[in-house]
Amino acid sequence: MKWDLRQRPDFGICQLTFDQPGEQMVVEASAMVARDSNVDMTTNMKGGLGGALKRKISGESVFQNTFTASSPGETLWFAPGADGDMECHIMDGSHSVMLASSCFVAAAPSVELDTKFAGVKGFFSGTKLFLIKCDGQGPLFFGSYGAIHAVDVGPAGYICDTQHIVGFTGGLDYQLRGVGGLKGFFASGEGFVCEFKGQGRLWLATRSAGGIASFLQPFRPTKN
Repeated sequence: MKWDLRQRPDFGICQLTFDQPGEQMVVEASAMVARDSNVDMTTNMKGGLGGALKRKISGESVFQNTFTASSPGETLWFAPGADGDMECHIMDGSHSVMLASSCFVAAAPSVELDTKFAGVKGFFSGTKLFLIKCDGQGPLFFGSYGAIHAVDVGPAGYICDTQHIVGFTGGLDYQLRGVGGLKGFFASGEGFVCEFKGQGRLWLATRSAGGIASFLQPFRPTKN
């Protein structure tokens, strides 16, 4: 199969072209935009009831759609729900990818998805308690609110705001901490940040839902 990511970074959409009959792509519910009429779609609750509950907790849809080509050249279009970017990472089986809740868009059936508990630090990070752990081989598509900025983290480490994390590779670990003591925590507007250590790639979103909510708050109508 081949793919072309278009309209980036504002309104990312993927045009996927199947090379042969029987090729498949698993897509998050409601992410399909259009498809050729002969592309078959089946809806399932992957992993049974237990897997569905874990996906619900992590911010994913309970159901996923599997699209199967019937002949070469058929196309499938899909896009993330939020206004923003989309990225494709080729999984080669050598490492996992951890995605923030609701960032998963689509993947080959050979890519396995699981929900991983983020620990107590997830309570304070401004993100949900669960991450999506991706393993296996094949293309993995994920989206963001805003554009996606990739950073290759080395031995020196890297610090970022927790609300901007889209995903990171399995060679990285992170530690949650405040910014510059109590004064920095309350006055800087940053709150908590994540300090990444190790060797791997980190994907960041150039915008955050919390940031736009704070920006719009003064403009909301209020009752006297």
